[in-house]
Amino acid sequence: MALASGDEVLHGKFGQGIVEFAKDETVIVRFVHGLEECSLSSLEKLATLKSAITKGEFYPPAQVITRAQAACIQSANDAWGVFSRSRINLLPHQLWVCNQVLKQWPARYMVADDVGLGKTIEAGLMLWPLLSKGLVKRVLILCPASLVEQWQFRLRDMFDIRLTRYSTEADTPKADFWNTHSQVVASLPTLRADNKGRHQRMLEAEPWDLLIVDEAHHLNTEEKSEPTQGFQLVESLLEKEQVESCIFFTGTPHRGKSWGFWALMNLLRPDLFDPNKSDEEQIIHLREALIRNNKSLVTDMQGNKLFKPVSVFPEVYSYSPEEAQFYQLLSEFITGGKAYATSLSSQGGRQVMLVLIAMQKLASSSVAAIRNTLRKRLMRLRASSADIHHGIQSRIDGSDILLDGEEKLEVELAKSMMAIMEHEMPHLEALVEAADQVSEDTKILRILGVLEERFNGRNVLFFTEYKTTQAALMSALMKQYGEDCVTFINGDERLEQVQLPSGRFSTRSIGRADAADQFNEGKVRFLISTEAGGEGIDLQHRCYSLIHVDLPWNPMRLHQRVGRLNRYGQKNAVDVVTIRNPDTVESRIWDKLNDKLERITEALGSAMDDPEDLLQLVLGMSSSNVFTELFSGAQSVRADRLDSWFDDKATTFGGESAIDTIKSMVGHTARFDLQGLKDIPQIDLPALRPFFESMLKLASRRVSREGDAITFKTPDAWLNLPGVRRRYEGLVFSREVTGRDASETVIGVGHKAFDQAMQKAHGQQVSLCYLPETEDSLVLFQIYDQITEKAGHIREAVAGVKFKMSEPVENWEVLGDWRVIDWLNTLKAETDGDHVVAPEVSELTTQLEQASTLLGKNLATLGLPFLKPAFRPVLLLKGK
Repeated sequence: MALASGDEVLHGKFGQGIVEFAKDETVIVRFVHGLEECSLSSLEKLATLKSAITKGEFYPPAQVITRAQAACIQSANDAWGVFSRSRINLLPHQLWVCNQVLKQWPARYMVADDVGLGKTIEAGLMLWPLLSKGLVKRVLILCPASLVEQWQFRLRDMFDIRLTRYSTEADTPKADFWNTHSQVVASLPTLRADNKGRHQRMLEAEPWDLLIVDEAHHLNTEEKSEPTQGFQLVESLLEKEQVESCIFFTGTPHRGKSWGFWALMNLLRPDLFDPNKSDEEQIIHLREALIRNNKSLVTDMQGNKLFKPVSVFPEVYSYSPEEAQFYQLLSEFITGGKAYATSLSSQGGRQVMLVLIAMQKLASSSVAAIRNTLRKRLMRLRASSADIHHGIQSRIDGSDILLDGEEKLEVELAKSMMAIMEHEMPHLEALVEAADQVSEDTKILRILGVLEERFNGRNVLFFTEYKTTQAALMSALMKQYGEDCVTFINGDERLEQVQLPSGRFSTRSIGRADAADQFNEGKVRFLISTEAGGEGIDLQHRCYSLIHVDLPWNPMRLHQRVGRLNRYGQKNAVDVVTIRNPDTVESRIWDKLNDKLERITEALGSAMDDPEDLLQLVLGMSSSNVFTELFSGAQSVRADRLDSWFDDKATTFGGESAIDTIKSMVGHTARFDLQGLKDIPQIDLPALRPFFESMLKLASRRVSREGDAITFKTPDAWLNLPGVRRRYEGLVFSREVTGRDASETVIGVGHKAFDQAMQKAHGQQVSLCYLPETEDSLVLFQIYDQITEKAGHIREAVAGVKFKMSEPVENWEVLGDWRVIDWLNTLKAETDGDHVVAPEVSELTTQLEQASTLLGKNLATLGLPFLKPAFRPVLLLKGK
């Protein structure tokens, strides 16, 4: 067999390729992955389109059409992930993020999209093309403990990607966990501690093709201190080349210190970023590694904006005389405690201050919450603390525990039994007695009024920091609306002291996911969540109304709470209610803080992005210590000095440098905008159906249809792949399916039967057909990068030139892959070619040359990630 440059060949291992240079016994062949030198005997010469034209070899249209469809499906999915089996409708910005990351492989990106834009969907879209091609086999996802279950569930439910959850029990030297599991999701707080040689086992295991780190801002490091354990772990994996590609997800990429930000970017791209260099030297490179989309700009496929502005309604209430007396006594107690703390050593004073600040926060939530803590404090002073300390410690041992507000205070109290003021016990007894005089919480009564006045008949989400407040509100709602009206989410999935309408007290237990399901399915009207329990839960399906039962001392936390409702899938503008007593110092601080936030928003108004989105970035830069000092310190400031004191303390928050940093950073990030909508594939799973049914017909299999679902017996030739079933029932080319096993019924790229159809279509040695039913003709081109020294995921693509012979060349169209699919799906796929009237060879050759010239002039419009693109015609579908 003689081979020459330009011949198409087939290799048993590398697939189809093009001969670059033929020697005596070996041949240099360009395959998809790059150049290989192969023995002559290992290659099979294939019939090319040009040879088919010369010989007048026309093939059955069904074979040529399905081969063209398979090539276009592969090309579009490689670039966009658009045919993944996600069970949720895809959005332009998600496809765009997928396309940005997949353009080059290995990939190193930070995706800093606003909260609620679908990071797990973006991750799944990236993963599917890589997994289906076999380019990625080993995946490690690191995330906060509270999000492990969410990642595992969503990737399984929406993409049928099965992750193994890491557990310390399974990771032993004998078990060899890191080599025996190839797709793992793990808690970063667990892994960061090098317990029992865990890190060494990780570093000695097979490398990971892809590492995903969620909430990557927790990988923190500062210029003059040691990096966090999480930072050091990821740094070790990357430096020791245990990771090929790496994606960071975070909503707050910049935490206020430039050195820490550039150190985080250096983890991803040490070739571009260095924390020891100036901002000006590096910021111009951000677009190559940092992506951020915000809610104000994202749209559906028709360009309609998806998110409406959030409406906030401030509500006020007043203390009853009994509450006012209690809070007066408590303020005096805390002021006295702070004065006492100044007389102690620095460490002792710091511990006392932490306890007093936590008490202030509890008091701002509810009388019930602070009364519970005061009683426990008395109990500790009256009895030995040993047993109590042991009980608390046994609950917090283990890095994955989610602590609610009271538990955090109990931990602080358990660390030391030192007094928090002189003659503490009589003061505590007086406080408990005053708290017991409060028979009704006026804040909760006002909340019940707001439900009737503003949210009558609506499902409502409540947020509180504390479980005791959670139980008090739950009891009130049950009394008003019935025992089955409400459920809860908190850190340990347990709630004590819930008073039923009968007056009996009860302890309730329910898992986070079960509570969310009850709320989302409309089985309960109300859901009360704490901060610890609410992270990572989607609650937008039936609810667009939120009430802040208490206000956390960091405004960023308010945005995070609202993010549980104001996220993808929300159909309504979200309404938010805040509850405050204007007579309290805390309320006055909130008034001043809100004024400052408005001024910051105005200063951000000239930026291109939505000022509200930029404000969240500014908040993300601010240390929580700033807000803690504002709220805790204000108690001791005279009313006439509060304004000047606030201005002095809040100087560092939202200053010009922070605003300029955010503007500069956002101005240099990559992001999707409406101008890019024209490039997003306007195509989805239903477009795969004509191809798949044609392949079944070519394999002599009959398709049964019931509505949108298809049932068929699998062709024998497709059964050579493990996991392919002999028969499939009820498969759908749709994302609109529900139910426990819904993911198994969705068919798309990555489904074993569909992948077999693709493989068989690619292997059809056909290149030319006649289409008697249409005047349109199409030449399909394979486009590839001549430079193979740089690795990449997208190594080839396809495009078409569509034309009518009756029209001049200037009217011919260059179509990207997904537009070719649209046209191919309109054709009638005949299975024979007996009626062909062969055109003159010269005519077809001229058409091929004209189409090639036109494509060459328009290559740049296709947006392909090739350094030096080249192309060749592979198929010609000739119209009449």
